[in-house]
Amino acid sequence: MVVAAGAHGGGAGRRRRAWRWAMRAAASAVVWTAVVQVASIAGLWRPRVLADCGGGGAPGLAALAGEDRVAARLSPPALVPRRIYKSNGYLLVTCNGGLNQMRAGICDMVTMARYLNLTLVVPELDKRSFWADPSDFGDIFDVNHFINSLRDELMIVKELPLKLQLKTKRRLYSMPPVSWSNGTYYLKRVLHLAKKHKVIHFNKTDARLANNGLPVQLQILRCRVNFEALRFTPQIEALGRKLISTLRKSGQFVVLHLRYEMDMLSFSGCTHGCSDKETEELTRMRYAYPWWKEKEIDSEVKRFQGLCPLTPEEITLVLKALGFTKNTLIYIASGEIYGGERRLAALKDAYPRLVRKEKLLSPDELRPFQNHSTQMAALDYMVSVASDVFIPSYDENMARVVEGHRRFASL
Repeated sequence: MVVAAGAHGGGAGRRRRAWRWAMRAAASAVVWTAVVQVASIAGLWRPRVLADCGGGGAPGLAALAGEDRVAARLSPPALVPRRIYKSNGYLLVTCNGGLNQMRAGICDMVTMARYLNLTLVVPELDKRSFWADPSDFGDIFDVNHFINSLRDELMIVKELPLKLQLKTKRRLYSMPPVSWSNGTYYLKRVLHLAKKHKVIHFNKTDARLANNGLPVQLQILRCRVNFEALRFTPQIEALGRKLISTLRKSGQFVVLHLRYEMDMLSFSGCTHGCSDKETEELTRMRYAYPWWKEKEIDSEVKRFQGLCPLTPEEITLVLKALGFTKNTLIYIASGEIYGGERRLAALKDAYPRLVRKEKLLSPDELRPFQNHSTQMAALDYMVSVASDVFIPSYDENMARVVEGHRRFASL
């Protein structure tokens, strides 16, 4: 009996030890899973733009770039954990405007899709703008990175399921959300429509979400989309890094976003320094685009209100007043300057080291990007973020997004 009891007690002890071992193993697995997930999220939030660009977002940050970072950049990123949720429908969006206006709209739409638990279809880009750029989302941004980097927030798909594709060909509920709306509008108005129609299409995305008064989590997501998820294609990034490297060889450089382009002057009605013929041309263009609501514009009133971009002559005076010397290397980030060489004469005379991407890159290197204004603008964007000094001539989308990106990169 004593032997039997001892054997029984020994069996119970073994079972207790086995149970404790199993519990410790399970606890260790949970802890390591949490560590891996936190590490993945931390890796996602780490600002990569400096390594991508090969330069700093502000003076002194260039040292962060190097061959080891480039090598790390080319390694497959760890996937963040997927967020599982019941989708309330699909959201299609057609972005309007130029590169930075579209990316701001994309940030809003991702944020609202997350807020309403919708599945987002990779956005369509504006092809009706003044520049008539035929580029698709995947021609400018890395689609797989966009989808994977946000998988812990929402589901993003490249296209609708076939059944819904057939349904939307017959009938698609399309609407422009009310401008500057807060979360309540989307929750009470849009969510109901998404559940009812299964697929909802936003045909405009500019300024469709309020800037302030939103939960901090949504504001953080906006920044994360803009400065992490919207990564340019490998082709754009490679050429952008080459531009930056070429500029860095000459030392520090200034980027001047000279927004003195035909579309901006026509849209704003700012014709200071233009000839009568040019003023008439800009007015005709404004009337040619029905979605530009303001038609009759007094240029002098606009200037008095401070709503006009600085002219090349005015920005020359600003640069001098800021103390930039004649030997300053200045990269012009913009499309074709309206008025051409005539309007650039004063700036070139004061700052002869004036360069553009067309001067730093060969025709063969730029050929794939020609006639694609958004892709060309993406190159300028990369250089702007990496510059030692960034100076915009007009307070609009590019100026704001670059400022935000440089702040984000310095965190």
